Amino acid sequence: MTEHGPVELIHLADKENSVIVRVVGVTSVGFPGSGCLIAEIVAASQFANGRLAEVYLLPDDLDDWAEALDLLAAGRPVSWMDDGRNPEIRIELKGPYISEGETLNAVEVEVRDASVSLTSVRVLVRLPDDWVDAHRRRLDQVHMTWPLGAC
Repeated sequence: MTEHGPVELIHLADKENSVIVRVVGVTSVGFPGSGCLIAEIVAASQFANGRLAEVYLLPDDLDDWAEALDLLAAGRPVSWMDDGRNPEIRIELKGPYISEGETLNAVEVEVRDASVSLTSVRVLVRLPDDWVDAHRRRLDQVHMTWPLGAC
């Protein structure tokens, strides 16, 4: 691992619910020749809180996230990391909703860990209009902070 601090790849949060995917390190152990990022997934609501540590993101996972952002920008639902190796994250657009006099779009986010804990959580998160662009910038920040070519 290098000495970089954590970087949030995904930050879907409002005042009540959140799903965050935070990159915390990099490793090449078990992934010869390519390396991968070590991440954690945190889902929180007033009803449930959960954390999955040691989620491994390969370069293809980051490419798939970029494609998922394109689909979300077009108004389509996505399933990310649905290969059975990691917990799956499903995102579907919902709304608009009125919150404190402001009209906000929302996404329904489901984190499903079918391979290890057999647990899932689904939360509704109200987001500003520019959330997809903000997540593209987050993806760029992950690439700059944790370049997999350096493994």
